[in-house]
Amino acid sequence: MADHLARRIKRGDLPPDTRLPAERRLAQEYGVSLGTARHATELLRSKGLVITVPCKGTYVAGVGRSSEPSTARSTLLALRP
Repeated sequence: MADHLARRIKRGDLPPDTRLPAERRLAQEYGVSLGTARHATELLRSKGLVITVPCKGTYVAGVGRSSEPSTARSTLLALRP
């Protein structure tokens, strides 16, 4: 699941700032457990492909695609103390 989403991100099928479905929805779409969907999201975060903004969702990161930070990254940075 994580590999499939990573390929979609790298191909541009999921452009920067695209919100991913909630983990429960991803689990349903891929026919996997919620734990597997959570693990996949964590793998994508660890690779820098997505950013999770608390209470907002998980978004495709824009890092490396342009010199400007993505909207999701800007939002995440604004929420940090």
